Amino acid sequence: MTSVSESLLFLAQAAAPAPGAGMMNLLFIGFMFAAMWFLIIAPQRKKQKEHAKMLAELGTGDEIVTAGGIYGEITSKKDDRFVVRIAEGVKVEIAKSFVQDVVRKDGADKKN
Repeated sequence: MTSVSESLLFLAQAAAPAPGAGMMNLLFIGFMFAAMWFLIIAPQRKKQKEHAKMLAELGTGDEIVTAGGIYGEITSKKDDRFVVRIAEGVKVEIAKSFVQDVVRKDGADKKN
């Protein structure tokens, strides 16, 4: 019985962390969070804000490209979607979030 308790005591002492190791682990976790913030979260939030600003500035007559690669011209604007003319006599409604980029603003010269 004493040999079992002695061996368990030896294992418990061997597994005990060194003094200050808890602080190092906490510091490492903090460093990892800061790295994730600056490398992933902050740039993504900036990109989302720019996209929201672009969507707010869109209006009738702007030429856009959708996330699916379809080019068209906005004919009207609704609360949560745009009506886009993609060909003569063909209009589709798309969600605002699927607008990927602005090709030409209304009133700007067409690119050739």
